[in-house]
Amino acid sequence: MLLWLGWFFIIFWQVSSVLALGYDTATVVLVTYVATQIGFATSWMNPFSVAIAQGIADVPIMSGAGLRVSAWWLFTLTGLIFTVRYAKKHQGQPENLATEKLGDIRCGRFEWLVVASLMGVIAWVVWGVVVQGYYIPQIASQFFALALLVGAIAILFRRRSANQVSASFQKGAAELLPAAMIVGFAKGIVIILGGDDPTQASVLNTVLHYAGESLGSLPQTLSAVAMYLFQSSLNFFVASGSGQAALTMPLMAPLADIAGVSRQVSVLCFQLGDGLTNLIIPTSASLMGCLGVAKLSFGQWVGLIWRFQLLLTFMASGLILFAVFIGYN
Repeated sequence: MLLWLGWFFIIFWQVSSVLALGYDTATVVLVTYVATQIGFATSWMNPFSVAIAQGIADVPIMSGAGLRVSAWWLFTLTGLIFTVRYAKKHQGQPENLATEKLGDIRCGRFEWLVVASLMGVIAWVVWGVVVQGYYIPQIASQFFALALLVGAIAILFRRRSANQVSASFQKGAAELLPAAMIVGFAKGIVIILGGDDPTQASVLNTVLHYAGESLGSLPQTLSAVAMYLFQSSLNFFVASGSGQAALTMPLMAPLADIAGVSRQVSVLCFQLGDGLTNLIIPTSASLMGCLGVAKLSFGQWVGLIWRFQLLLTFMASGLILFAVFIGYN
């Protein structure tokens, strides 16, 4: 949660700094969100995906770091090249995508008060999470309190009426509503399928079981790549790394034994499948929130990122095949 909050607030100040250099808002998303997701997907010490998956698969925690470090360098370099090429191509072209929608960026007394309020709420959130164990409902209440505080500041220092403040709040909420609905629909599908508890009988667990049996009947190399593609597809419905690990690794680890690949490879398939598709799935709250801040529609983002996403998929498949050939363990 704290990592997510840290990323989310970083993008706010990087929007203004990157735009000031003449780049568009898509460059901001590439610099912030894409960079973090590549790092997440290829990390050798990620406690939220690698460590949990390895623990479930009975693999030594944080083992196999050598290949993961190499993968991190390779994927990070690829992302860097893509970002730099895009930024150079679109620098100084404010008509691209949604840059012009942001308008002029001012920094007066009102803006500083809002920033100070934001910093205060961040400190409050950190205290709540660390000391009091706050989670989503409590954090949502804290940010709603921030919205009320900013509205009061606007009334006092910008001479806005309560109706104007309410209209601004409604406009902002409306911009994020499609993202919230998509995330809600995805969760609803999981609930209809019986939930994501691996210990309970459900349609989803039945699907996982038969999908696993199908994967186990494939040749060694194909089964490894199929595991990766399966994890990538499942990430649309279960975007949580730790949740997907708890749901799939109890099945994928034994399947790896049947298919003749190491459990370390199955963890790698999960790690890459869970992480890399976060760049394009609309059920990722982080992605949709980022696009909302940058004033980019999901359609615009897909048009920009789909080729890069395809490249990452081929690279991940190649890495998994290499891991199988060298007996990665």
